[in-house]
Amino acid sequence: MTRPALSSSTAADPTADHPPGDTEALRRRCGGLPPLSARLEPWMRELLADRRACSALIEQYGSPVNVHEFSPLSRNASELESAAARHGVPLRIFVARKANKTLGLVESARRAGHGVDVGSHRELSQVLDQGYAPEDVVVTAAVKPPELLRLARDTGVVLVLDNLDEAEAFLQVAAENRTGGPQPVALRLAPTPASGVAPTRFGESAATWQHWADRARTSAAGLRIDGVHFHLHGYAAQHRALALDEALRLGDALRDLGHGLRFIDIGGGVPMSYLDDAGQWDAFWTAHDASTSDRVDAVTWRAEPLRQVYPYHQEPVRGEWLEQVLSTRLATGETAAVALRERGLELRCEPGRSLLDGCGLTLSRVVQRTTTSDGVPLIGLEMNRTQCRSTSDDFLVDPLLVPGDGPRSAPLHAFLVGAYCIEAELILRRRLDFPQGVAIGDLLAFPNTAGYLMHILESASHQIPLASNVVLGPQGPRRDAIDAVSPLRPWAQESASAAERGSGSAAAI
Repeated sequence: MTRPALSSSTAADPTADHPPGDTEALRRRCGGLPPLSARLEPWMRELLADRRACSALIEQYGSPVNVHEFSPLSRNASELESAAARHGVPLRIFVARKANKTLGLVESARRAGHGVDVGSHRELSQVLDQGYAPEDVVVTAAVKPPELLRLARDTGVVLVLDNLDEAEAFLQVAAENRTGGPQPVALRLAPTPASGVAPTRFGESAATWQHWADRARTSAAGLRIDGVHFHLHGYAAQHRALALDEALRLGDALRDLGHGLRFIDIGGGVPMSYLDDAGQWDAFWTAHDASTSDRVDAVTWRAEPLRQVYPYHQEPVRGEWLEQVLSTRLATGETAAVALRERGLELRCEPGRSLLDGCGLTLSRVVQRTTTSDGVPLIGLEMNRTQCRSTSDDFLVDPLLVPGDGPRSAPLHAFLVGAYCIEAELILRRRLDFPQGVAIGDLLAFPNTAGYLMHILESASHQIPLASNVVLGPQGPRRDAIDAVSPLRPWAQESASAAERGSGSAAAI
């Protein structure tokens, strides 16, 4: 297995602390083959340059630990707000709670004046308990059980109706208990799959919603159709503008039926970029595509191709992307911005990942160094693959090594593996270079994981605890209050259900 020769710079003491601004010193200890260097926030560089502070976090909170610092959120949101303002379009941002479960995110979003998008009964209950006003909350859950529909009804939050069955279910729920003012809802449009717009499982066609709105007794049930919402799987500004055009036309039809439409909601999926270097991104894919199964230095595990990955480098992002959406000419010849302004409509969106850009990292501890039976070096971490994973095949960002005091191995190329008893329990599927070796007790930091990477797929299989969540602030790190919330249904609720069924004690469940 080939590897680069050590230079005098990489032979320096790997355990030495470095100045917070010395980003290259952080990167020298670990890199992908080829490298994919993460863009780092100043707070990340400062923390990772202090190995004692990193070790203290692991000692106190366990491995892995998710570290959050939410100050970049306002900067990220302002890019979108500035773009909309330049076009004279009112914009309302709702932070996607599903992207990160911490209550610290909810608190930071509320302080910054942003709404919040929730995807479950618990998420809704928690944000209301945190002081959110109903008009600042939107419920976009893919599946809405009766208890969620009732809580939405009772609190008056904006509810996005996904399909006809859900709409009829909510009409029934709304009719059960008509108190207070009308219930605001939005209709989720499934944009026509054409011109590159991908098919979607979410929503109904414009014709379906128009037919329903014409016949459903929405006013009798106390419903008020305030908006049209859509969700796209993809990031192209042109596709978003096409869907926006269709949403505007549905909105016009709803107004013709007497509904007082107030907003168009373009959903989430606002693009961001984890990498600053487009050349690195291109070089990785060149190397990836050249890898074959008989090459021992293939860039991925067993030379298996990565088929579905997030575009970890892309342009444009956030504000520049929204500029393109709003500047796109629609079928009528007017721009999207003009179409919104002329109709007096507010533009809404629910970004997650792009708002959380720079807001978190995950720290994990090295517990072993080993090899497969055919000689592939492995580094074992005290974490599992669900704790740094999204729906993407891999997290294509290089980790950073924070050295400990233990004896180091020789320089090596290796893969990172985790705690689950599965052959392919890989934390990352890419081969990594450790030019200064690895020691038991070293820490590996996975940068920029706050958006979806920490929580969307996390599992407590093998009875291994979920990762702790820590928020950095002026008074130092503090455990996020979400860690005190059990992910299980309340035991008392289970016991009561069992008693009602006459099935014996809760212990027998």
